[in-house]
Amino acid sequence: MCSQLKEEIQNKEVLEFAIFCIENIAIKIGVSGEIVYAALTEKSNILKNYIVPCYESLHTQGKEYIVDDIMRVMEKEGVKL
Repeated sequence: MCSQLKEEIQNKEVLEFAIFCIENIAIKIGVSGEIVYAALTEKSNILKNYIVPCYESLHTQGKEYIVDDIMRVMEKEGVKL
């Protein structure tokens, strides 16, 4: 999985944004970033298929909106933490 992500995350800004998303979801729900990362990559393809491709529009939003939006996608995909 990491090799695929390496190919898709081509610049520092997108990588930092992905980390920002993971860390802030973890803080909001009170779990470790590792658990959130696994949920977004191993239990689903949300990081690869939503967060990275939608970087241009998502990163212009506020933190609360971004976290809530990704959590809605997780719920829709049936990803539980």
